[in-house]
Amino acid sequence: MTANLGEIGIWRWASGLSPQLAVEIERLGYGTIWVGGSPPADLDVVDALLDATSSITVATGIVNMWKDDAESVARSYHRIIAKHPGRFVLGVGVGHPEATKDYRKPYDKMVTYLDELDREGVASSDLVLAALGPKALRLAGERTAGAHPYLTTADHTRWARQIVGEGVLLAPEQKVVLETDPERARRIARPVVSRPYLGLVNYVNNLKRLGWSEQDIADGGSDRLIDALAVHGDAQTVARGVRAHLEAGADHVCVQALPVDVDPLPTYRALAEELL
Repeated sequence: MTANLGEIGIWRWASGLSPQLAVEIERLGYGTIWVGGSPPADLDVVDALLDATSSITVATGIVNMWKDDAESVARSYHRIIAKHPGRFVLGVGVGHPEATKDYRKPYDKMVTYLDELDREGVASSDLVLAALGPKALRLAGERTAGAHPYLTTADHTRWARQIVGEGVLLAPEQKVVLETDPERARRIARPVVSRPYLGLVNYVNNLKRLGWSEQDIADGGSDRLIDALAVHGDAQTVARGVRAHLEAGADHVCVQALPVDVDPLPTYRALAEELL
């Protein structure tokens, strides 16, 4: 991989990112800012974050293959790396079938889209693929710098490392709630996890593959499932949950602070003392 991600980054929806936040995240020592959701093909948000900072990497998590064509995305990629070489990672993926009526043969779509990016000169060393299942994970290892799994646990990370093998980037996302009261933490996390993810077939299938039951997934998610997908506690406890991915074989973990509509900096400051 061309860019240096560091071991710990942050993941945040594009609408919640700003140049001012990026400056503080870089100052705290995080390695990468992941632009969450489906940022548009112009990737102007990436430009703004990179322009405001001096060394931190910015990655997309992810550009949606159904929404934005590869040629347009490649133009933005070339513009960004020309201005900020070694600081941008293009994360792409097919999202979930409920998001578009065109969702057919997602594996074929991924292969075709990667072919198109390759023809447009996008370096595989600057590219990661959203991947949960074995076929997508293998494709990520074969065609890109690595995989960016979302809504996963350390158990998935351990399993994914076995699939992709050594030398392939594995960069899972982990939700966290800096809250020591379990019930309060679950009230924060459950709406984010259950809507929409526990109603989306690709995430549900992945959880079942990891051994979670229908009962765990039903009715907004069992306490045990919510606690696994959104680690809560004091800073030390949350940091242990993040490190569990590294111990399971991840190269990098991107941390999403909940709730999403609250200033994340108190959480990221507290975790920086434990993780960085």
